[in-house]
Amino acid sequence: MLGNIRGKYLREYICDYVVFDLETTGVNARNDEIIEISAIKVINGEVADTFSSLVNPQMPISPAASAVNHITDEMVEDAPVIDEVMIDFLQFIGDYPLVGHNIHSFDMKFIYRVTDRLYNKTLTNDYLDTLPYSRKKLPNLAHHRLVDLAEHYGLSTGGAHRALFDCEMNQKCFELMAKEKEAPPPPVLDEAGKVMNCPRCGSPLKKRNGIYGPFYGCTAYPECKYTETIRAGTWE
Repeated sequence: MLGNIRGKYLREYICDYVVFDLETTGVNARNDEIIEISAIKVINGEVADTFSSLVNPQMPISPAASAVNHITDEMVEDAPVIDEVMIDFLQFIGDYPLVGHNIHSFDMKFIYRVTDRLYNKTLTNDYLDTLPYSRKKLPNLAHHRLVDLAEHYGLSTGGAHRALFDCEMNQKCFELMAKEKEAPPPPVLDEAGKVMNCPRCGSPLKKRNGIYGPFYGCTAYPECKYTETIRAGTWE
């Protein structure tokens, strides 16, 4: 639960886990604060328990954040501070692996910062991010936001962007995605017809599209962030 080494990034389905979600005063993991934290404990693929609490961030909530999550300064004025809520949250999650959407780039950064500040320790729980998981399981989906996944499976999105509702939505999507047959990405071949693997970790490369055009990226992302530019006029 707390220790000196962060947990491992998981890529395969697990049947016992805690799905969690945060709402925050803004999107800056260094300066913004948590205003809501919710979690659902899942045992053998079935919901076993829930946790949810508003948090007094002791700072104003940005108008942009309130416009999305509909949480106002007045709503959190009498809520407990993160020092109190984090104790209950850590007890709730125990040593279970954590699951969440875009948590690798967002939620985990907030949690790591809080545990470091409060306890001078880090969170040791392994975790799985359902954003890259969805790209692997549903490669033909145009977008992979949580609401996109829910709409794909015919689930209601009416309460999206409140933490507990997002946890419920994510848990259902995660279980449904786990049942999807995974199609392996087509291999990237060099001029001689040989499969191109990542020179750093040995995993296959995959063609991706970015804001600056197509490139090759390692399929082990986010653990390996190797990329290779596709140059105009090459065999590609």
